[in-house]
Amino acid sequence: MPFRYRLQKVLEFRIHKKEEQLIVVQKAQQAVYIAEENIRKNDEEIRTTKLNMRKADPMMYDTYDKYLIHLYEKAEQLEAIRVELQKKLDEEKAILVKLEQGVKVLEKHKEKNREAYIEEEKKAELKTFSELGITRFFRQSQEKIEEDEAILKQLEKIDGG
Repeated sequence: MPFRYRLQKVLEFRIHKKEEQLIVVQKAQQAVYIAEENIRKNDEEIRTTKLNMRKADPMMYDTYDKYLIHLYEKAEQLEAIRVELQKKLDEEKAILVKLEQGVKVLEKHKEKNREAYIEEEKKAELKTFSELGITRFFRQSQEKIEEDEAILKQLEKIDGG
């Protein structure tokens, strides 16, 4: 009879939950990357605006200043969003670690049960072989006794005849 793990459904459920959580972590990681990319784009916009301001007409300085202030405020907002997304990512990773630990515990338990099952199978097989050996020894002993008796009878016939 093949090995059957009695908690296989629980193990499969935990593996499924871990895979779902992995997808959530990947989405959170992607959101952090997007936020970082937005920050990079904003920083690039600030740099180009500063360069253009140096080449611009002095009458446009006020407009450039207002636009730069807007970009700096936007940078602060983007950084706040990135920090929030990073916190969410860290929380999701912590959940993933707990789920992975749960799966590992059950996998270890399954492996120990499998080893115990294999050990029991070996013991049962050895017992069967032992019983077969005893039966064979007994049968061979009986056959030898019968042969000896047959030889004795023949000797008696020869001696008696």
